[in-house]
Formats: sequence, structure tokens, C-alpha cells
Amino acid sequence: MRTVDLIHRKRDGEELAPEEIQYLIDGYTRGEIPDYQLSAFLMATYFSGMSDREVSVMTESMVNSGSIVDLSSIPGTKVDKHSTGGVGDKTSLIAAPIAASAGVVVPMISGRALGHTGGTLDKLESIPGFRTDLTIDQFRGLLAEHQLAFIGQTPEITPADGKLYALRDATATVESIALIATSIMSKKVAESLDALVLDVKVGSGAFMKKQVDARRLAQMMVGIGRRLDKRVQALITDMNQPLGYAVGNALEVMEVSQTLQNAGPADLTRLSLELAARMIFLGKIAKTMEEAREVAQSKLLDGSGYRKFKDIIAAQGGNPQVLDRFDLLPNATGAQEITTSRGGYVSGIDAQLIGQASSMIGAGRNTKDDSIDPAVGVILEVKVGQKIEAGSILCRIYYTGEEHLAEAADLVEDAFKISQHPVEERELILEVVS
Repeated sequence: MRTVDLIHRKRDGEELAPEEIQYLIDGYTRGEIPDYQLSAFLMATYFSGMSDREVSVMTESMVNSGSIVDLSSIPGTKVDKHSTGGVGDKTSLIAAPIAASAGVVVPMISGRALGHTGGTLDKLESIPGFRTDLTIDQFRGLLAEHQLAFIGQTPEITPADGKLYALRDATATVESIALIATSIMSKKVAESLDALVLDVKVGSGAFMKKQVDARRLAQMMVGIGRRLDKRVQALITDMNQPLGYAVGNALEVMEVSQTLQNAGPADLTRLSLELAARMIFLGKIAKTMEEAREVAQSKLLDGSGYRKFKDIIAAQGGNPQVLDRFDLLPNATGAQEITTSRGGYVSGIDAQLIGQASSMIGAGRNTKDDSIDPAVGVILEVKVGQKIEAGSILCRIYYTGEEHLAEAADLVEDAFKISQHPVEERELILEVVS
């Protein structure tokens, strides 16, 4: 078969046969199909979508491109948590330690920044010395000792996804429902999970702008899990404004520390606890969701989750003192305040514009080869619904270079909407799909 023929058929909305999808994934993984042809296939998929059968076959093809991580020697139920990507979304660094401290085994295979959204690995690697390039044996060892480990893509785990992940970012195909579903689920199936909790974001700062699309993505991933005998629950959550106050890698680690010490933003704390509770429930630590929520809350309040995160930072080569001394993290060299010329109520904070501004000054990537500046980002001073006076500070931009600062500041200013009337508070958790 010829790659160009498969691109042509997918472009025209046809369903590809299992062996055709396998051919594309295998050929690209081996380097026999070039980037430019897979880029065309990704764009065709973006516009034409995939059937449930195609999605399942592509997921399994990506899993079979590498090795399945055998965790059977580690006692306990293995539960992971994954977010589809948002602005200021650092819940993995909060929910995972809380769940692990409750006795859940949490193998976290995480990703990097895509588009205007942050990546868990980039946040972790802003901690001096923290290593995510673990071998599979090291990954198993950490899970056995700490019930938690964070790892990135390795040559053994879904190498097809490792290549496609970067290519999607560089070809404006990140938002494809089918490609998001196969990318996430292939990594999860490859790590021998028993269960998975998904946080599917929807809104201006998410890849899914409409709730109907977020629901479709959640249903697609839950369906893949069900067909592969995994227990999967998905939350659909609001991403019209950034989650918490901090956007940017080291800045978000600081907010994680505050949240794990029960001094974090209300929205971030609430969502992290709900995700941790669902991990605890699926991990069979608690018999009901009500009990699971109580366990998660107790592990936050007694500092167990905070101590667990410090333990895993040390175990993976990082300096756990960064959670107590923020000066040990990468710090920006300059800060610019963004103020408002009129008073009223904050009626909107466009998360996508905040994410784009943060990425523009170095917190994200425009191409797959871009490096990240871990120190830079944006810290909000207000949230939607808050009453403000003229001259109030809306946020601060933290930077290390001024090349794109003015453009970023314009984006940030455009992100804030001020109304003369109070606005209704949006629900944070919109739906549960299971």
C-alpha cells in the first residue's frame, strides 16, 4: 500500500482498515514514512476525524510500537490521572501525591507542553536536579518504594506516540479529538494500569472549546478503556480562566507547594481533591466516593500528600527544599505589572491569551525543538467575579528577556474583561463521564 493513498482516503473522510493504520504507525515509527507525509495524515485526521474502530486500532498500534511496562510485581491497584491540557493546570502534582499517600500505586507517564498549555514534565524539570528520564527498572523501583513515580516518554514506551506528540504540536493538529484520545490512552495502556482518572478540559484555555466536543473526547477515551478492560472515569472541567493563579513552570511548582500545605487557591484545591478522591475510589482504598473524598481531604490536611511529593522529588534527584524555599527554584529577572484603568467586576480572564502570552516569553513551545525557560510566566492577582478598583493590579508578567515582552503584555491586557455588574460564578466541574 502507498502512504499517499491512505492520506487521500482519510482526507475524503473514509474509514481506514486496521492493517492500514498499523502500516502508517509502524512505518512512521521506523522512519520509513517521512514527517511531511505523517503531517498531512494528521491534518486529514484533524478535519475528517476517526471512527471508534480506527481510534481503538490506532491506540493498540501505538502501544505495540514499544514495550508494555509490567507492574505485576508491585502490590496494589495501579491508577493514573491525566489532563487533556489547560492553562495553570498543575493538578497532577497535587492529586498524585495525595492518592499515593493514601495507598494507591500511581505510575505517572506524563507529557510536555503542547501549544499554549503547560506540561507536567516541564514543571517537574524546573526543580533543580529532578530527573524524568528514568529507565523502566528505575520507574518500577520508585513505584515499589514510594507508590509514585513520574516518567516521560522512553524508547520502550509507545515510541510512536513520542514522535507523533511532537509532530502534532508543530503542525497545528493538537486539538484533534481522535489524536488526543489515542495519544493519552496508548501511554496509559502501555503502563499496565488498572484504572484511570481523566480531567477533560473545556473552554478558551483548553483544546476543546465546546462542551459537546469535550464530552465526545471523554466518551471516546472511556470507551477505549472499557474495550481494553480498564476502569476509567472522566471529569469535564471548566478552562475558561486559568486554574489557580500561577501560569509558568517554576511558578506553578510554588503554587503546588502552597496547595499541598492547604494554602492554595480554592479552585485548584477543590479540583485536585476531587481527582485524588476518584483515584482513591478506583484504587479500592475507599468503598464509596464519599469515603474517598474524606480520605483525600485528610491526606491534604495532615500533610501526607506534601511529604509524599517531597519524598518523590528527592528520589528522582531533585532538591525537596524547593517546596520550602522558592529562591532555590529558577526565578525571573524582571516583572511587569498589568493594571486596569477602570473599576468594576472581573467578568472574564481568557485562559488561552494568558497561556499564549506565557508561552511567548518562554514558558511554552512554538516548535518541537524549542527549549523552555522554567522561570517565566504570569501570576494573576484577581479571578473572575472579583470586584476591583481603577488602578488595581490584574496580574504580573515574570520574564528573563524583553524580546517578546510588549507583545505578551498586550495579549494579557486583552485577556481581562471588566463589567459594571456582578457575574455568576461558573461551575468548575461540569460533568462526569464513566
